Amino acid sequence: MPQPSDLSAPETLANGRVRYQSGGGVALFTLTCPPANGYSFEMMRDLDEAILRARFDREVEVIIVCGEGEKFFCAGADISMLERAEPNFKYYFCLHANETLLRFEHTPKLVIAALGGHCVGGGLEIALACDLRVARKGSGKCGLPEVALGVLPGTGGTQRMARMLPRSKAIELMASGERFDFDRAEALGLVDRQIEAQSEEEFLAAVFEYAGQFMNPAHSSASVGHIKRAVQGGADLPLEQGLALERELQAKLFSGPDAKEGLAAFMGKRAPHFEGGTAW
Repeated sequence: MPQPSDLSAPETLANGRVRYQSGGGVALFTLTCPPANGYSFEMMRDLDEAILRARFDREVEVIIVCGEGEKFFCAGADISMLERAEPNFKYYFCLHANETLLRFEHTPKLVIAALGGHCVGGGLEIALACDLRVARKGSGKCGLPEVALGVLPGTGGTQRMARMLPRSKAIELMASGERFDFDRAEALGLVDRQIEAQSEEEFLAAVFEYAGQFMNPAHSSASVGHIKRAVQGGADLPLEQGLALERELQAKLFSGPDAKEGLAAFMGKRAPHFEGGTAW
């Protein structure tokens, strides 16, 4: 089972907005921009570097994204930066953010958002691009309140929320700009589970334990990654094309060591011991 103590010493990436650590099969990205971990072009560049680094690291099976401190996961875009920037920059800022968050979905490794504090605006948009969202119970609120600024959720919020919720509910939440607690977020399906924790350290340790169920040796992280690819790549395709993607991913798994181990363990009436090795 992975533990935070398995992690390497934190490395602050080039633009100073994300800390990167890895170990025990986990890569941890920590959003770092006091006081509210607001994101900027610099943070998105660091996230871009972090996801590519984790993608190429064969030892990394699961990625966890968290925010520095106990009050905020991420409070959204740096409003003072947006107020100063000219329209051309704002357009390319949104484009780059879209491209970066698509990497989260395209990378065939599970990405878990650890929400240990408020998660609003662009912060929720980052979380929605992750595969799973785990929140520290009672630690904050979430929502997409951009309408109060005279704009819309422009880092994927209108598209991802409308794919996760009924369209009318997604429109209502965004058009009202409502902020709501993690209990309601879980009831809506925006948060997958909540964890009771007395501190951020306790919460992160619990998230690592949660992540362990998706990792070798008890579960095949290659299978988990291919399930993710099938869903993220196929759910919005016509059924026939989605089934074709599913077959191709299944064929890759059948040709790898994890499927051989899983089938042999089942026939031998023993627990499997997966070691990975299937090409992504």
